[in-house]
Order: sequence, then C-alpha cells, then structure tokens
Amino acid sequence: MNRNKRKHVRAASLLLSVALGVAGVPYAQAQDGSDRETKQTVAMSQKVYEALTEIQGLVEAKQYSQADALIKQSLANEKLEPYERAQFWNLTAYSYYLQERYKDAIGAYDQVMAQPELPEALQQSTLKTKAQLQAITEDYRGALATVDQLMKLVPNPSADVYMVQGQAYFQLGEYDNALGPIKTAIDMNRAQGVTPKENDLLLLRVIYYEKKDFQNMIAVLEELITLYPKDTYLLTLAGAHSELGDTEKQLVIVETLYEKGYLKTQSHIVNLANLYLLHGAPFKAATVLDREIDAGTVEANERNLRLLSQSWFTAREDEKSIPPLRQAAQLSNEGELYIRLAQSYLNLSDWDNAAEALERGLQLGDLSRRDTANVMLGMSYFNQKKFNQARRAFEAAMSDDRSRRTAQQWISYVDSEIKRAELMSQELPEQATPDVLNEMLDDSTGQ
Repeated sequence: MNRNKRKHVRAASLLLSVALGVAGVPYAQAQDGSDRETKQTVAMSQKVYEALTEIQGLVEAKQYSQADALIKQSLANEKLEPYERAQFWNLTAYSYYLQERYKDAIGAYDQVMAQPELPEALQQSTLKTKAQLQAITEDYRGALATVDQLMKLVPNPSADVYMVQGQAYFQLGEYDNALGPIKTAIDMNRAQGVTPKENDLLLLRVIYYEKKDFQNMIAVLEELITLYPKDTYLLTLAGAHSELGDTEKQLVIVETLYEKGYLKTQSHIVNLANLYLLHGAPFKAATVLDREIDAGTVEANERNLRLLSQSWFTAREDEKSIPPLRQAAQLSNEGELYIRLAQSYLNLSDWDNAAEALERGLQLGDLSRRDTANVMLGMSYFNQKKFNQARRAFEAAMSDDRSRRTAQQWISYVDSEIKRAELMSQELPEQATPDVLNEMLDDSTGQ
C-alpha cells in the first residue's frame, strides 16, 4: 500500500472512530438566553452502534459483500436518525476506499454531508477526506471546491487541508495559487514542532523553479539537504546557483560530489569539466575527462574528445591535446577540426603533420578563415624548405584582404629564399692558375 493510500486509510479509520465515539454528546446550546430552538442531543442507539461495529469488523476483514449487505439492510430502516444514517454512509465510504472504488467513496461521503444537523467535527472530517479522494482521482477542481466548502465551515483549518489545496493548484499548473497554501501548511507544521515532510518541500522547490525564483529555491534545497540529505539535492542546488550565475559555488558543490564518488553519469562529469575550464582550471578538466573516458564512464565521441583536446591545449599540453583532437577530427570529418589539429602541430614545430592536417582541412572546406589556413600551410611548407608549395599557399591567402599584407610579406621572403637557394646551387668557374692569368694579361696588352 503506497503512502497516500495509508494516509487515507488512517483518515477513514479515524473518522469512523470519532463518529462512533461521539454518541450521546449534546450539541452546544444557546447561551445568550434567546428563544432560538435548542438543538437536539446527538444520540445513537445501542442497536445501531452494534451494527456499525459488526460492519466495521467485516470491512477490516475485507468481507466487503457481507458488509455491503448489512449496510443496505440498515439504511432501509426509516427510523434511523440523520446522524445514524450518516454513520452508515461514512462506513460505506470507508469500505469503498479500501476497495479502491474512489469515486463511489466520494459519492458515499456526499451522502454523509446530505444528512441534516451533523456535528461540525464529522462535517470537517468528511469534507477533508472527500477532498483528498478527489485529488487521488485527479479531480483537482472538485478538490478545491470541497476545500472551499470546508474553509467556510472552519475558517482556520489544519495544515493538511492547506496542503490538499496547494497540491490541487500545483497539479493544475497554477503555481502562484499553489505557493500560499503550501507555505502556510509547512509553516503551521513548523510552529507545532513538526518537521516539514520531504514531499511538501519538494513541491515548494518545484514551484520556485517554475517561477524562476532561484533564491528561494536554494533556501528550500538547503533545508532538504539538512533534513533529507541526498546527492541529487546537492546537484539540484548546484544547478540553482548556475541559474543565478554563481558558477563558483556550483563548481565547489559539483567538485565535492565528484571527489566523494557521487557523480557517476557522463553529463555530470562533462559538466564538471566545463566548470573547470570556465574557472581557469583546464588541467583539472583534462585530467577528469581523460580518466573517465578511459574508465568508459564518458563516451569517446567527437564532442567529448574535442573538449578533452581543448582542455589539454588550454593547459599548454600540446602533445596531449593532439591524439584526442586527431580522433575527433577523423570522427567528424570537419575541416575546422583539422585546422585546430594543425595549430597544435605548429606549436610543436611538427611541420610535416601540420601541413598534412591543413591540406585535409582545406580539402574538406567550410572553414571560418580559409585565408588563415593557407598562411599556416605556407609557413609549414616554408619550414620544410618546400618554397614553391609555400608560395602557392601564400598566393591563395592573398585572395582575402584580411591576409593580403601578411601573405605578400611571406611571398617576398619566400622569393628571396628561392633566389638564395638558386645562387647557392650554381656551379662556380674553375680557379685560374698564375700561368693562365699571365697569358690572359699578355693578350690584353698586345704583347
């Protein structure tokens, strides 16, 4: 039996006990000396009391058909007083409830309320239980109407009545209307020294979330963590701090949960890595991702590999940034990722791999700065002394005004290196001997 069902069974049992126990208690009489007719004393005959007790035993023993037969037999008695008739309907409702015939139970409670001159306590109990049953059957408007009826009878109802009202508004999505009754119920319980129920606080938390009132949501979460400590509440608290832009507090909470072994899902671990990056701790981000990818907790997909590479790159660990980025580039086949890969190779002066990555990126295309990629390609070839290929790359970069000046400077430099290389490669004439030089001089002077 779930918690709500147990709650209503207790309510119904209490209702019957109260009903059977008030027999012979007189109504309050007028005290002002007026001529108003004094209300009759509430009375229950011994025969009716014994019949109710027998029926209750059958109901508790789940002998519902026998109980129903006795109830119908008793209700057929036209001599029953309204109060006695109300008690048979009350017990009928209880029987229906135990059979999960909730709508029939509500109808039986309507029959209770249809009887005249009922004690106020019985009316209160009946209306409260009816409202709870209407909420169970998702008749939230009906539950609200019943609560309104009860509040006219009792201006200051108990905390659980306010909670039924708040829950009904909540289920209807009317969060502004739900907030007041739920807060009132919780505050009433606190005033009586009763610890707020976990589910009541959770309702309040959701309402604040829906209203984007994250400051009050944080206060509720802190109380939940104190009274009912769970790592899920800490994670929600971290999210609330994020909504307020306080990512530093969010990081402290999430990091603590990770270190204690509470973060075991990919989304939470990737979120922690992003928080590390945001707060200037790329090495921690890379270390966490590397560990969890190896463990299989975080999938080695393009997105996560890219984040791992970025973390290593930001931490100035260029060599470590290359393997995940190369793998991510191969998975995605995106030109831009190959350009980023080439940048890591350039940082390591690995000109050959840089050129290869740049050629692949340019081939795939869809680059944000094709001119920049060509400048990088020209530099890679230049450092390999592949001057003609370098020149072609710089010429391609000149088509974009943003790189024209830089490319032109590089072309001039490349051209000078080409000329220098050509000069260095030319064969020098054989060195003349002194005799040869003398003969050349004699010829020139005509001697």
